[in-house]
Amino acid sequence: MKPYAEMTKDELEIELAELRTKYRKYQGMDLALDMSRGKPCREQLDISMGMMDALNSGVDLSCEDGTDCRNYGVLTGIHEAKVLIGDMMENNPDNIIIFGNSSLNVMYDTVSRAMTHGILGNTPWCKLDKVKFLCPVPGYDRHFAITQYFGIEMIPVPMSPTGPDMDLVEKLVAEDDAIKGIWCVPKYSNPQGYSYSDETVRRFARLKPKAKDFRIFWDNAYGIHHLYDDDQDYLIEILAECKRAGNPDLAYKFASTSKITFPGSGIAALATSPNNLEDIMNQMKNQTIGHDKVNQLRHVRFFKDIHGMTEHMRKHADIIRPKFEAVEEIFDRELGGLGIGEWTKPKGGYFISFDALPGCAKEIVSKAKKAGVTMTGAGATWPYGKDPQDSNIRVAPTYPTLEDLKTAAELFTLCVRLVSAKKILDEMA
Repeated sequence: MKPYAEMTKDELEIELAELRTKYRKYQGMDLALDMSRGKPCREQLDISMGMMDALNSGVDLSCEDGTDCRNYGVLTGIHEAKVLIGDMMENNPDNIIIFGNSSLNVMYDTVSRAMTHGILGNTPWCKLDKVKFLCPVPGYDRHFAITQYFGIEMIPVPMSPTGPDMDLVEKLVAEDDAIKGIWCVPKYSNPQGYSYSDETVRRFARLKPKAKDFRIFWDNAYGIHHLYDDDQDYLIEILAECKRAGNPDLAYKFASTSKITFPGSGIAALATSPNNLEDIMNQMKNQTIGHDKVNQLRHVRFFKDIHGMTEHMRKHADIIRPKFEAVEEIFDRELGGLGIGEWTKPKGGYFISFDALPGCAKEIVSKAKKAGVTMTGAGATWPYGKDPQDSNIRVAPTYPTLEDLKTAAELFTLCVRLVSAKKILDEMA
């Protein structure tokens, strides 16, 4: 089929009539499918059930150094867990703090601490007239929700397959001391699945921000979440690069096992410089006596080491790879060559980013919902939920069954065609 933009009015009207007939059939199917969030499916959760057997009432719950994990103490996490997560994050265990189950919680606390007490002796953000954050777009809606909650002004920065527009990032941070941070998902980014290039990471490490308390919020949520054994993205380690560039305190690096084991009961971690760690621990010691050491030990006993974790991730990939490939095949088949949408083909992570014709995203998502498929809200991938082009839609393939996903993807492409055909027809009028 030729591109919609090259069709005559009569051809488009025939196409639209056929699409509407197909759409009514889907409406009669009483579908209730969810592609809105990047959640592991049941099969993915099942492969971690052995964790429930890693500890029981008959085993020794002591660490190698004799620490009893049932008791108070060990503010920054047990050493074995730091070694395991350090290998996952490619960081020295001594530069890591282990937290509870949610890295998002750690990011929230990090922003909150900066608001109320400042960073390394600098003025608390709440006492400043204006605080701003850079937000690569499209990006992660929950990042944007944190900064919006604290009343921080968010400045969109365009993304490309190599990462954020670094010319713009460098210019903005050098000129404005109200800019205190930037959100980053540097590997298999949410939602495009892009990974930052070597040059991008090096330019981040060599930023010269006007604000002394500017920090890179480096959320490496998908660091080991590859879809393929033989075709994986590689990411330069940011903290080592910052230290090499003479900016050791510039970045906070976050990660968790949320999509490795159980999202509701994983472990999260923050890696950063010794100066930043001391700053954070000064607050933490007033907040908690320590996080769940039993769960930390459970993860260590289950995986044993990074090799066990890597093998575990291959099982995840075997489950979700066919889902990504199915969505890509359906998009190629149903939308290829029509000129009404573009989409990413990531090598890892949890999302596919779809760009519709400008002005169409909200209507596409609405039509899909009316026919029984729930998508991430159009605009969610932009600060304040406002996509100026109304074009980006995040597709989350992991949670539905493969058969349900195929149905949802086919319905989604139908909605894309419907809305696009009508838009082009209206523009002809």
